Amino acid sequence: MSTISMLIGDARRQAASGATFVRRNPLDESIATTAPAATVADAMAAVDAAKGAFAQWSQLGPTARREYLLKASEALRAKESAFAKAMAAETGASAMWAGFNVHLAADMLKEAAALTTQIGGELIPSDVPGNLAMGVRQPAGVVLGMAPWNAPVILGVRAIATPLACGNTVVLKGSELCPATHGLIIDALFEAGLPAGVVNFVTNRPEDAGEIVEAMVAHPAVRRVNFTGSTRVGQIIASLCAKYIKPSVLELGGKAPFLVLADADLDAAVNAAAFGAFANSGQICMSTERIIVDVSIADAFVAKLTTKAASLPLADPRVSPAVLGSVIDMATVKRCNALIDDALTKGAQLLCGGKADSTLMPATLLDHVTAEMKIYHEESFGPVKGIVRVQGTEAAIACANDNPYGLASAVFSRDVGLAWSVAQRIESGICHINGPTVHDEGSPRFQCNK
Repeated sequence: MSTISMLIGDARRQAASGATFVRRNPLDESIATTAPAATVADAMAAVDAAKGAFAQWSQLGPTARREYLLKASEALRAKESAFAKAMAAETGASAMWAGFNVHLAADMLKEAAALTTQIGGELIPSDVPGNLAMGVRQPAGVVLGMAPWNAPVILGVRAIATPLACGNTVVLKGSELCPATHGLIIDALFEAGLPAGVVNFVTNRPEDAGEIVEAMVAHPAVRRVNFTGSTRVGQIIASLCAKYIKPSVLELGGKAPFLVLADADLDAAVNAAAFGAFANSGQICMSTERIIVDVSIADAFVAKLTTKAASLPLADPRVSPAVLGSVIDMATVKRCNALIDDALTKGAQLLCGGKADSTLMPATLLDHVTAEMKIYHEESFGPVKGIVRVQGTEAAIACANDNPYGLASAVFSRDVGLAWSVAQRIESGICHINGPTVHDEGSPRFQCNK
């Protein structure tokens, strides 16, 4: 068990009220973390500290900001084992997923460091003779970052690294489900020596989140909001940002389609589908959610994928190495079990895995999924994936676009020209050609279109 503190200005603090909350391990309900239960007053103090540090930080030269971020990158990378322990305890994540998070997040800090000298402006033509109009990019102020539990290091760092590089100060609101994991990010930045108040960190009880978030969004010093999480909560954040006229960046749910065309390399497609579908037990915004395969090669592809999925190790990551660790909670188990029941009742075929009675859920594949089944439309956000058989490329594209999400996708074909034309017609911000739907790099190139 770990006990953590918040960071407000230059002080490690508990909540002003002295209240705490606990995060329990999803497998055995043991206490993983005890964290401060911030009040609105604590949250306001964090924003005020960021506001107070803004003038100095925003005027600091780009080389100095770069050096701080590079030090933070190295400090973060050195904490890989601590992150693995915290993520296993708080979210049931595997060591593989924790390591991926840490190394990518460290790269994100390096990319942010490189950005400090690349912030430019532009010259704008003027109709007035002798006039010169210039557009200059300036730091905005305090940025509020809110990151989720599922890729906690990547998404926590992404919420604050670029704002820091651009001269803004930040407040990171840690997830109630992984406060210690998010606290380790703050530890790395603190060890890098960033000036007091540039980075602030608050944690709160789940039942207090609404009041605290609204208070921070409403604070006049908060100029930008960055949120990653569920579509349901994202809608609330968007409404708050509209109410208080605060620009926001939101990255929400997904239902990533994975297209396997008739001429695809089946072995490569199987490996990519298995990784995209079951990494972190399918709890990634870019996770492969619908596997759309041409009927002409469906039997061969499905047989190979079933063998691959059934072989993926499932275990408590605190005890032994595993590809699939625990899912985040029993609510996920109940949701995924309900999707399985609904699909089987309506004619789907269970290929491997199945319903679970604990948060250790096996890799599960359902074949012959149709639009009448809930799993066709609804995000499972777990290790339960549906296979849809289609006739031809046009049907595959239509199936891929038959959902309200537009985050990530993938298409497999030996004909790169065909794959490119298909990718252009899929309604998603990212489309990987002959690669998994789950892919990320340190540079900020993540987009969506629905």
